[in-house]
Amino acid sequence: MNKYKIYFQIHCFRSLVFSLIFLLSLSAYAQIKDVTLTLKQVIDLSLQQSPQAKLAATSLKNKYWIYKTYKANYKPQLRLNATLPELTRSYQNVPQNDGSYAFRLRSASTSSLNFNLSQNVNLTGGQVFIGSSLDRLDIFGTTNTTSYLSSPFLVGFNQPIFGFNSLKWQNKIEPLRYEESQKAYNEDMENVAIRAGELFFNLLLAQNNVQIQQKNLANNDTLYKIAVGRYNLGKIAENELLQMELSVMNAQTNLAQAALDVELSNLQLKTYLKFKGDENIILQTPQVLPLFEVSESKALAEAINNRQQMVSYKRQLLEAESEVARAKGERFNINLNASYGLTQSSAVIENVYSKPLEQQRLRFGVDIPIIDWGRANAQIQTAIANKELIETQMEQAEQNFKQEVYLAVKQLNMYRQKLLIAIKSDSITQKRYDITIKRYLIGKIGIIDLNMAIIDKNQTKQDYIAALRTYWNAYFELRRKTLYDFEQNKPIIYANNK
Repeated sequence: MNKYKIYFQIHCFRSLVFSLIFLLSLSAYAQIKDVTLTLKQVIDLSLQQSPQAKLAATSLKNKYWIYKTYKANYKPQLRLNATLPELTRSYQNVPQNDGSYAFRLRSASTSSLNFNLSQNVNLTGGQVFIGSSLDRLDIFGTTNTTSYLSSPFLVGFNQPIFGFNSLKWQNKIEPLRYEESQKAYNEDMENVAIRAGELFFNLLLAQNNVQIQQKNLANNDTLYKIAVGRYNLGKIAENELLQMELSVMNAQTNLAQAALDVELSNLQLKTYLKFKGDENIILQTPQVLPLFEVSESKALAEAINNRQQMVSYKRQLLEAESEVARAKGERFNINLNASYGLTQSSAVIENVYSKPLEQQRLRFGVDIPIIDWGRANAQIQTAIANKELIETQMEQAEQNFKQEVYLAVKQLNMYRQKLLIAIKSDSITQKRYDITIKRYLIGKIGIIDLNMAIIDKNQTKQDYIAALRTYWNAYFELRRKTLYDFEQNKPIIYANNK
């Protein structure tokens, strides 16, 4: 008997040391501020300040300014070009009084000022313009001379004939590209929410495990003390006492590991939420669950309306069609340029705007390959083949897209049933454990039955949290795949200040 009294004393000493270490650990965190968060609060914080949310916002901003650049191409452009001045000193071929030419050293200064207002024409792919210019020429030599040339008014246009109209295709493609970027931003923000949910449940699972292991240690410690008393009275065998002692040591080890898991998960979540202090996050288990059935047809319809992937398919097909049009339009090059304006020159600047003369210009240019060894036709056929390839790829991608949505709906509905079963199982197992403890204390069952009840209770509790995590992950994944809030019955659109 004295031997087991010594065992009991050693056990008590070991428990005391462990308790002191645990209390010292708690005191080290005494200055750490506890922050209690719900799942919704964690997600909201991640959407506001996580690095991934900032990255998504920056990407959308970049796409926004690209779109603004495209829109600016369709608005009038006013430009000022000036040369003030350009100095030259070189030998030039100068006409002589007798009609001959001779090289003479000349020094000159030229200055120019040009205003030009232009407008691209989306329908034709051409450009119209209005301009005004003033030039000055100074000749330096034995006699200095100055002359001016003005074009107070000039209007004209540049128009490719039968060519590739890039403006028309950009007007079709760029709005889709911008719409795609907006929908992609919504998906990126849903990805942020999914990651926040994963980190939330990682920490919640670890915190629940700590609570389980703390209860296990307390229960095993109490049961061990009772077992020592029973052994001293000869009511249980030595093997059962040793088993109880081993259970206490295992519970201590499990609690230490669970505490380490909590610390790691806490750090990961704080890093994601950009907490800079020494906050200790304590999570609340979600009590209100979106336990609703989702219609596959409804989910697919919303996914088609809201996802950027469907817009991407349209854009890629248009880009392929534009490349076919480009290849056909570049077979030959025909351009029509025309302008009409007024002009005048004088040695006195005031006179260059007096009685201006008309000036006209018309140019019709043609660039047609006579022999290109099938190069133009090969380019056209390549573009057509590429368009057909993209059409085939898009058809397959669209089928995969629909299957993903169907699978997400089925998974959510399945995990909903599993979660309901896990909730009921947790309640039943807890009741069974309470009954088993009472029966063990009055000697109705042995240690094996007790250990089985403890194992079942712990496993069922963890299974419940795991089922909760799986269900919420499936719920967020369905939201991401459809960009639709089935609780509020409205599309998911994240506002972003440009």
